Amino acid sequence: MSISLLERYQRLGTKLILFITGFSSSSWAVVVPYARANTGVNEATLGTLLLCLGGGALLAMPLTGYLTAKYNCKKVIRASVWSIISSLPLLSLITSPLLLAAALLIFGTGIGITAGAINIQSVIVEKKAGKPLMSGFHSMYSCGGIAGAGLMTVLLSVGISISVATAFVSVVVIALLIISQKGLLTESSHVEGPTFAKPKGIVLWMGIICFSVFLAEGTVLDWSAVFLTEIRDVAESNGGLGFATFALAMTFARLIGDRIITGLGAIPVVIAGALIAAAGFALVLFIPDWKISLAGYALVGLGCANIVPVMFSAAGRQAVMPAAVAIPAVTTMGYLGVLAGPAIVGYVAHFSTLPAAFICISVLMILVALMTLKTRNVMVGRICSAESGA
Repeated sequence: MSISLLERYQRLGTKLILFITGFSSSSWAVVVPYARANTGVNEATLGTLLLCLGGGALLAMPLTGYLTAKYNCKKVIRASVWSIISSLPLLSLITSPLLLAAALLIFGTGIGITAGAINIQSVIVEKKAGKPLMSGFHSMYSCGGIAGAGLMTVLLSVGISISVATAFVSVVVIALLIISQKGLLTESSHVEGPTFAKPKGIVLWMGIICFSVFLAEGTVLDWSAVFLTEIRDVAESNGGLGFATFALAMTFARLIGDRIITGLGAIPVVIAGALIAAAGFALVLFIPDWKISLAGYALVGLGCANIVPVMFSAAGRQAVMPAAVAIPAVTTMGYLGVLAGPAIVGYVAHFSTLPAAFICISVLMILVALMTLKTRNVMVGRICSAESGA
């Protein structure tokens, strides 16, 4: 079935904004050591400052339903991306901890609103297409993350200053934003009832599943290098291989995810993905070979890759809450997992051991599979009722 030029633009625009979100976030990750050096803060203060970024994003995400309902996805995304563009170069220049906190709050708010609004748009575009597109959309976030970190690393390695490098990243984001304009939705979503509400029913279950999966992803992001260097005696210079393997596997799985979901169905993909991720953590834990640990991290990436896209799609099709309310709620719960996960693992590791913390995450992935089984009939019923009423 052929698609119209407008639909092509909308799909491209959705992919570009998700790419921008990952691209900007990973670019900031490279800036962190420079920001710490510029401000002269210690590890504890830096951790507090980083909470401004996460807190800004977490507080902003629930507002996207209201903002896109009052205005539209295009206006909201354009404003939020410009806040990213304007604040990123400042993060590499600021020498005052208080000013850095303010800039991180602006940057985090921009990331949070952009992520929430583009997830709303992605559900609308997928509905129009009548087939799974969400995994392909979210693969662009993963690609953006790889591209941002890679570009910043290359620029810095050839002697370009951090301030010029971040300014260049902002120019790239401006160019991508301009290209995406024709594909951003201009219609406002009309929501009956409140535009912000606590998740309930099946939406709450979706949020819990997203929280769990994002928690696992955050664990790999912040603790895989520690595990490899301290438990598997890998050289510190190779500590990042765990997350790199995970990220590449996740990107690959998302690039082919839409075809897998079309062929197998959403529920089997979620259940199998959760069990594969659990097996990956088990492989990391129980076979004392760092190369096998890398294979385990790859399995975690493959398993987790398509669970969240499926949940976002389902949140847009369920009939319990308006999509413009449900999607930000599920997104917020998921992002809370990214923020809370590394801290939870740290506390478990402190009072027990890091392998014990990883065992808990493996068990959590099994629980995700069981939660999906428990709510399978409800999910299918809600989705079907929403579609039949469309």
